[in-house]
Amino acid sequence: MASVLEIFTVHNPSVSILSGGRRPRIVCEAVPQMSPHQAGGGATNRSFGRLKVQRVKDLVKESYRKKKQSNDLEDDQLKGETSQSRVPVISYDESDLLDEQKGINVQKDTTKDVRSNIKSPRRADSSSEFSAASSKGWGSVRSVDSYRPKVDNVSKKGQALKAHNDFFSRKSFKELGCSDYIIESLRSLNYVRPSHIQAMAFVPVISGKSCIMADQSGSGKTLAYLVPLVQRLRQDETEGLSKPASQSPRVVILVPTAELASQVLSICRSLSKVGVPFRSMVATGGFRQKTQLESLKQEIDVLIATPGRFMFLFKEGFLQLTNLKSAVLDEVDILYKDEDFELALQSLVSSAPVTAQYLFVTATLPVEIYNKLVEVFPDCEVVMGPGMHRTSPRLEEILIDCSGDEKAERTPDTAFLNKKNALLRLVEESPGTKTIVFCNKIETCRKVENALKRLDRKENCTKVLPFHAALEQESRLANLEEFRSFPTNNISMFLVCTDRASRGMDFAGVDHVVLFDFPRDPSEYVRRVGRTARGAGGKGKAFVFAVGKQVPLARRIIERNQKGHPLHDVPSAYEVMR
Repeated sequence: MASVLEIFTVHNPSVSILSGGRRPRIVCEAVPQMSPHQAGGGATNRSFGRLKVQRVKDLVKESYRKKKQSNDLEDDQLKGETSQSRVPVISYDESDLLDEQKGINVQKDTTKDVRSNIKSPRRADSSSEFSAASSKGWGSVRSVDSYRPKVDNVSKKGQALKAHNDFFSRKSFKELGCSDYIIESLRSLNYVRPSHIQAMAFVPVISGKSCIMADQSGSGKTLAYLVPLVQRLRQDETEGLSKPASQSPRVVILVPTAELASQVLSICRSLSKVGVPFRSMVATGGFRQKTQLESLKQEIDVLIATPGRFMFLFKEGFLQLTNLKSAVLDEVDILYKDEDFELALQSLVSSAPVTAQYLFVTATLPVEIYNKLVEVFPDCEVVMGPGMHRTSPRLEEILIDCSGDEKAERTPDTAFLNKKNALLRLVEESPGTKTIVFCNKIETCRKVENALKRLDRKENCTKVLPFHAALEQESRLANLEEFRSFPTNNISMFLVCTDRASRGMDFAGVDHVVLFDFPRDPSEYVRRVGRTARGAGGKGKAFVFAVGKQVPLARRIIERNQKGHPLHDVPSAYEVMR
């Protein structure tokens, strides 16, 4: 189905919106490479490489033939229903132009409107979003719902069933080989069927093979490696092959951030409490070292650590690797950006038993990272889920052009003012319970945080939570925990953050993701928008703010996502996933 696109240009804050409905498809097309100049604005120095059609076709030929045929049939039925819209242009009066002083006046007026509107925030699914309201600055804008694909004679129940089948494997946990106690434990945690990546990874992981495990954000990768590893630990104990020991974990999980370490620990403890007893602990910076060392002296099964703290424990002799069965490198493409990671990986390989298993887990797998992994671990089995390098099929992406008036001077300051005003109007017109706002720099986070706090200084209706490296770790974790909780009294929560929050973090019930700053590369785009529309049937909106030459790049990304095309060069591993 061709997307219905509609662009609206406004001179204050010079915002244009491009919104497109989309549906999942498993197809691919060859696209020309973009030069860094074409990508524009310094937003990214990477290009979207030419994709090899045959690789993806081979990957999906067998297991997804029926799904592709079904999608093609729907396309034929819907061709006559959608047409390309014209581009209306709506201008503000000259008095509304955004210079430094007038921008402040606009902000004051907007703040008043927001306060009156946000007391009863609508959910993201509201059909009245972006309603006609010229006085509020968006102009006469059609409902976002009209941009979504419409399929005749399909009930909501049928649509929910389709989303359910897109996410879950046809196999059951029993068919995969899960033990009865594992199945009961998972059922008590409301996991009744495995996702695609969980089904694909179980056999190679439990058999001890080293693997590269890759699938889109929210696909269930943490349980995909934890479930078979925990079952294998129990089997080894039963057969007398291994047992927990002091300062010598049987599983080491390296993660890029302390927040992700805490998240993985929470999942481990949930499994342990419901019938799969094993001992896990976290070792990261920012907490009392003495407490971590005391915990490590006890018998330990699973150690979750950041690379820096792992190297400290290993070098100082507090950590032994002689008992290691498996090493998990979670978010491995992000780990490679950590200066301590390659040294930590070398220490693992040189000190662990030669029979140790290595699992490289990621939501995005750029070719350079894939090449590094297969060079060191040539025998790795590649397990790639069907959503690799793709966004969720239930994600709605909306492009907002914040370039400003072509005749006006364009500077970083005016770009920020345009984006800030667009954000305030977005809060007014499309309020949600939970919104994540991504910025590229800590300084920008602080500016956005201040702008949002001025909407409601007493926090009666809104709650703004910062999340970046400049905060103390305890503050970051506390803000994260508060954002994950379900708000009361109709409070709208905003997590204003850097990409630290996009690195494997799991958030439930996020209505909107706002890319206030355009991401630096395709991987970060996929990770950021992957914080919403997660899991089976999850829905959400991603608002992409772009300026200058970022606009055509953003439009190209959204168009590729709507067609179900991956954003990255496809690693040659696709050739073996038949």
